[in-house]
Amino acid sequence: MPKPSEHNERFRREHASIWNSFSKLAEDCHSEGPLDEKSRRLVKVALAIGAGLEGATHSAVRHALEGGVTQEELDHIAVLGVTTLGFPAAMRALSWLDDHSGD
Repeated sequence: MPKPSEHNERFRREHASIWNSFSKLAEDCHSEGPLDEKSRRLVKVALAIGAGLEGATHSAVRHALEGGVTQEELDHIAVLGVTTLGFPAAMRALSWLDDHSGD
């Protein structure tokens, strides 16, 4: 499984106040609404895929797997993207998801 990037770790060390504020915002966003943990994780993966953000997708997938989401469920997100985002975007998403298969 890809690990958080060196850039993230460097940013966390060099800009701790910003990192802490961002982390607090993320916690607040996750706890604000009625969605359960698994649903939130699935949505975050779908949002990252839809935005075409590879790094965010990898991060969201790591958290989703930690939260009990299965590889099959993740793959289904990409399949659903075929009719929403288009075939090339769905294939791109599957390639990013494959980076985590077997984790």
